[in-house]
This record gives sequence, C-alpha cells and structure tokens, in this order.
Amino acid sequence: MVITRRCILYTRYLVANLFHMTSHPTLKLTKTDVNKVQRSIDDVMVEGSDIRRIFGKYNDEVFDVGWEVDAAVDAFSVFSSRWTTEILATLYIAGDRRFNEMRGLLRGISSRTLSDKLTTCVEHGLVQRVVEEGPPVRVKYSLTEHGRMAGRLLGPLVAYMKIHQGRIVGPK
Repeated sequence: MVITRRCILYTRYLVANLFHMTSHPTLKLTKTDVNKVQRSIDDVMVEGSDIRRIFGKYNDEVFDVGWEVDAAVDAFSVFSSRWTTEILATLYIAGDRRFNEMRGLLRGISSRTLSDKLTTCVEHGLVQRVVEEGPPVRVKYSLTEHGRMAGRLLGPLVAYMKIHQGRIVGPK
C-alpha cells in the first residue's frame, strides 16, 4: 500500500490512520479518448504560447517581465493556499454542496478551516454562498461564473498532470 505525499505533508494524523488515503488507481482510457485529451492539451499549449507572445509585445519599462511574473503570482495566489484548490475542485467536479457535504468530501479538513477557506473563496469571487429559506435554513455553496471559468481553464492542466503522473494511461 502506497501513501501519497499529500497525506504525509499536510496532516497531523498518525501514518497508521492514513491507509484510507492510498494512491489512486490508474484510469485506463481508449486510444481515441487519450488522443482527444492530448489534442486538447496541445491546443491549450498553443493558445498559451500565443497569449504569452501578445503580452510580450507590450513589454516596456513599466510592464516588463518582472511585472508579468508578479501578475502571474498574484493570479495564482488564491490557488496556492492549502485547501482552496481542493474546495474549488470539489465544487467543480461534484457540483453545489452544503457545508457538511463538502466536509465529508474533503477528508481531514476541520470545520473552522473549511469555513475560513470558503469565506476566502467567496471574497475572491470564486464561490457564492446561497442561503435557502425555510425551516431549517440551509446554506449551499456553488461556483460563480468566475469560479467555473477558472475550473474550465485549469482542466487541461489537471489532465496533463494526471497523464504525467501516470494516473491516466491508454492501451499499450
């Protein structure tokens, strides 16, 4: 049984309690689907190169490569926070969820941390908090259009990383 690095890096639990978080099995796709995924990744890489070239044309004393790097770091800062990516992935993949449903899907997160991270995601405009009236009052969390767009844009990166890590393979 293999323990993923994430389990060891981000938990205070004893290793004996982590066996339910073993590495995931490899998803086997058909050759056609592997080719479709690879073409989509290739398309994103071409578009990304085009966007980078367009931005490069505007480099001057104010908007130099340093400015571009700073802007990229700022753009990704919300995703680099522990649990934020997991929360966004949960809502993108599993759809709208109530607090306790999300807590059940995000193994190891405390209620306080989930509450704090959801508040941060709401403040960044990625998640909306929807209060459903009536006894009992229920709160549901869903991605905003901005959050869904970020999920769609990150999808090819996630697919690339799954292939690179050997979590997706095609026929031999």
